[in-house]
Amino acid sequence: MLNNATFRQMRVFEAVARHSSYSRAAEELHLTQPAVSIQVKQLEHHAGLPLFEQLGRKIYLTAAGRELRQYCLAILQQFREAEEALAALKGIRGGKLAIAVISAGDYFFPRLLAEFCSRHEGVTVELIVDNREEVVRRLADNAADLAIMLRPPDARDMRAEPFAPQPQVIVAAPGHRLARRRRIRLPDLASERFIIRERGSDTRISMDEAFAERGFKPQVAMEIKSFETIKQAVMAGMGVSFLSAHTISQELELGRLAVLRVEGLPVVRNWHVVHLERKRLPPVAAAFKQFLLDEGAHLLQALTGSRRAHT
Repeated sequence: MLNNATFRQMRVFEAVARHSSYSRAAEELHLTQPAVSIQVKQLEHHAGLPLFEQLGRKIYLTAAGRELRQYCLAILQQFREAEEALAALKGIRGGKLAIAVISAGDYFFPRLLAEFCSRHEGVTVELIVDNREEVVRRLADNAADLAIMLRPPDARDMRAEPFAPQPQVIVAAPGHRLARRRRIRLPDLASERFIIRERGSDTRISMDEAFAERGFKPQVAMEIKSFETIKQAVMAGMGVSFLSAHTISQELELGRLAVLRVEGLPVVRNWHVVHLERKRLPPVAAAFKQFLLDEGAHLLQALTGSRRAHT
């Protein structure tokens, strides 16, 4: 009977349904994949029906699974609202901040969080770093108080405010033939092999827009999801890349990468803090948002040394 189901089982089931993947759900929930499978099987036992079916390597919700997911979403939403109400009574101290960040923010955002938490004792943080699509989904599902991204969703129910600039540059290995040239035109890069982010990522969208505005079509050698893998490939001399200056500060300082002095670059976008328009932000989330708006730009520049991207 479903009245024997647990909140944990419903939470695990919803994560598997959202990702259509046991492994990705396990990663999000910080569980092992066998533990996730056990929770789903126990919920199926209580439901008396299979909730997923596997076709080839992919899993899909059954009719029973689709029906149950709607109820799980409603139950999880009620728990979140109860948590937010209690958080409001606690104020900032002892509050919990649930925040989602696109992967480009992984290189600086934990340090902004650390600075905020050092000023407010007792704050706990649930931080998810993922691709843009997943970050937007978490916002829409009210699974995050705030999201940090470059390109906020164009939706009326979302409120986005810029808090810091983000320069985006073309980088190469220090020994690259153009690394010491003081003036480079985009057509000079026509023969270069570009190693770029995957479609749909904020960095890729910015690159595509910037190059289209300048009438430049890069020669794409590889599309890679990981910033670290892209940087390693560029350092190995396999090509050049279009990256956020905030993701390469350490490599620039150590002389492992060089910013190419391309006319019209860097492209400067803005980091945004985003939340549902209708959402009543818990005090800790409201305080963190204000912290970003007041001090984010200054702290980000100090943390990443991003001025080097302009020189």
